[in-house]
Amino acid sequence: MNIRLLNKGENPPMDLLLLADPSRNMVEEYVKRGECYTAESDNQVIGVYVLLPTRPETVELVNVAVAEHYQGRGIGKQLVIHAVQTAKEKGYRTIEVGTGNSSIGQLALYQKCGFRITGVDIDFFIRHYQEEIFENGIQCRDMIRLSQDL
Repeated sequence: MNIRLLNKGENPPMDLLLLADPSRNMVEEYVKRGECYTAESDNQVIGVYVLLPTRPETVELVNVAVAEHYQGRGIGKQLVIHAVQTAKEKGYRTIEVGTGNSSIGQLALYQKCGFRITGVDIDFFIRHYQEEIFENGIQCRDMIRLSQDL
């Protein structure tokens, strides 16, 4: 597997990005402002993440997605580790990530990769998404914010 920065003019893998964030408008907005990285295997895009600069010396990991057929193989963890390393190499001091309160697997993954919970944005998904989101039998309402010092 190879992870690389998308070239200018290259279309991001929207199908994968929409797996992690169902709002096409939000995805298109942050892909424009951030850097999109893809994981590829046998000339096929199997994973993606986006790094979005937010404040001086701070970057946010805004979307981590792995093609459904490749899930459960540690690719998500490799993407998160790559994102942390990339942020460090680019001189950022802090990397942040946010995920839904119902995203149990993602919450575990981020903490295994060194992120700590720093806050909760109450009703984020109610305010910013028109359709209700359910995962693991739980309504996704709140954004759990995590960060890691680099």
